[in-house]
Amino acid sequence: MPWKECQPMDEKLRFVARILDGEKMAALCREFGISRKTGYQLFNRYQDEGIRGLEDSARSPYRPPNKLALRS
Repeated sequence: MPWKECQPMDEKLRFVARILDGEKMAALCREFGISRKTGYQLFNRYQDEGIRGLEDSARSPYRPPNKLALRS
C-alpha cells in the first residue's frame, strides 16, 4: 500500500471543516494527534483571520537579539 502524502495546510483545513460540521473538539484533536490547546488555537485563528490564519507564520525574530544599538 503506498503512503499518502499530506500537506499541513490540507490537514488544518480538514480539521476546521469538521469542527464547523459540529464534531467535538476533544475527539478530533485525539484523531489528528494534536493537543486541545493547539486545536483551539487553530480554530480561533481561523475564526479571526479566515484561511490566512491557518498559514504558518514566520518564527524568526524581528531583529537580531545580540545586535547593539547604534550610538550617535
